[in-house]
Amino acid sequence: MTVAQRLNELGIELATPRPPQANYVSAVRTGNLIFLSGTGPYLPDGGLVTGKVGGELTVEQGYAAARWAMLALLANLQVELGDLERVARVVKLLGMVNCTVDFTRQPEVINGASDLLVEVFGERGRHARSAVGMFALPRNIAVEIEMIVEIA
Repeated sequence: MTVAQRLNELGIELATPRPPQANYVSAVRTGNLIFLSGTGPYLPDGGLVTGKVGGELTVEQGYAAARWAMLALLANLQVELGDLERVARVVKLLGMVNCTVDFTRQPEVINGASDLLVEVFGERGRHARSAVGMFALPRNIAVEIEMIVEIA
């Protein structure tokens, strides 16, 4: 099954990516690697999931936010590559969670992104990862995720 077929089976339609919000680009390709800039959890209506996990947001809401952030990253990757079938391997994620000072379940939140990658790419979606807590993220977004991908 192709990546496009898998997305369709999952009921996922990738949105048009939002342009960068400052002086950077969404993706940089060097050799057979693509480095994707950190992306927040954009909702279909263009809004963002905001708030601190462990405060205003539950772990489950954080998990959903991480999934939304990964969908935004996949949309950026689709534009960069033209075809997600070119992904040879998801190499690494850095997942940042906007959370309260006593919150320690960041890996469970970032699983929202990791689980989606495995659903979409299968074994090619398994990756190395860091999941860290942050005192604050831009615009009070719940999560920010960046990704490194190997392309064929």
